[in-house]
Amino acid sequence: MQTELPPSTERSDFEYDQTNDRYVFHYDRGGSATLTATIVHALATITEVDVSQGEFSLYDSIDPDALERLFRSKADGSERTGGHVAFTALECDVYVYADGEILIYPPEAATAPARPRPR
Repeated sequence: MQTELPPSTERSDFEYDQTNDRYVFHYDRGGSATLTATIVHALATITEVDVSQGEFSLYDSIDPDALERLFRSKADGSERTGGHVAFTALECDVYVYADGEILIYPPEAATAPARPRPR
């Protein structure tokens, strides 16, 4: 599998997987950004939509609060290790995995993901 960054960006928080025509983002549970903020900014990066101007709301596609609850730590404090959720936003297919991986397929490539089995 060959990956490379799009030429138009200097960011290092995601990769473009040219073979599968998808963007791969990683949510850092210990970071300052929430899962939904990470997804919104990932979509903004890919689609060039200015989220600060109210051009897009994640509520148009999925309930952000429910998404946060799905992937927060379990009641015993342990991290979730399995499961994923898929939805469409800004004509992109978005796949969010419990391990923090976020796959986004741009509109031209909106197909089922080719993801390796869980680690």
